[in-house]
Amino acid sequence: MKLNLYQIDAFTDKVFGGNPACVVPLNNWLPDEILLKIAQENAVAETAFFVNKTDKIHLRWFTPEIEMDLCGHATLATAHCLITLLNYPNDTIIFDTLSGDLTVKVDKDYYQMNFPARMPLKAELPAIIEQSLNIKPKEILKARDFLLVYDTEAEVKNIQLNRQIFDQINLDPGGVIVTAVGDNCDFVSRFFTPQASILEDPVTGSAHCSLIPFWASRLNKKAFTAQQVSKRVGKLFCELMDDRVLISGQAKTYSVGSLWME
Repeated sequence: MKLNLYQIDAFTDKVFGGNPACVVPLNNWLPDEILLKIAQENAVAETAFFVNKTDKIHLRWFTPEIEMDLCGHATLATAHCLITLLNYPNDTIIFDTLSGDLTVKVDKDYYQMNFPARMPLKAELPAIIEQSLNIKPKEILKARDFLLVYDTEAEVKNIQLNRQIFDQINLDPGGVIVTAVGDNCDFVSRFFTPQASILEDPVTGSAHCSLIPFWASRLNKKAFTAQQVSKRVGKLFCELMDDRVLISGQAKTYSVGSLWME
């Protein structure tokens, strides 16, 4: 069996930046164990699989370990693949997902995703996470992911995790966001997932489902520019709309190829 395989760098305007995602179109769904094996073989943070239905596109996301309930960068990558490589005829795409219908609107080379807001609430930090951090946060909150607030962008950039300790906790399917006000943008962040093959996710769209309402409440504004300050760096344009968030970014195609399963 031959399948097409596209690798897209999401939340960036140049290749080798942002977050790489693989996109695999399907005519019909394969068994979940095969989808997971393909994601493991691709060895990127997320592989998106989709089946094009009549009125919607059924979209699923797999890490090398598990199926995810929501993924921003692989959604953006799938939209980019549909528009620029597969001649999708519309500038609005509706994805049918585990998180409900997700709409992506295309405006020139930007993709605006409409995602659910997840306001984080004050929480206690598990001792394992606290022990794994070289810099302690000033505030701890949680929605799907733990959100750790710091005073400065420099602190966020300088955070290091003791992985031997960090991997003792299982946050399936969540992770740990670290964030602060940005020096040259509204806010910055990084994202870490324990027990994952990729410890630090380069750019995490779904984390902004919590980051956007949190910073809206702190900065008293609804529209933001954001950066995920991983080594690859990601740029996001964000807006709070009641119980939804709008997350926009660009993408670049890195490779187009095929995978064979004989």
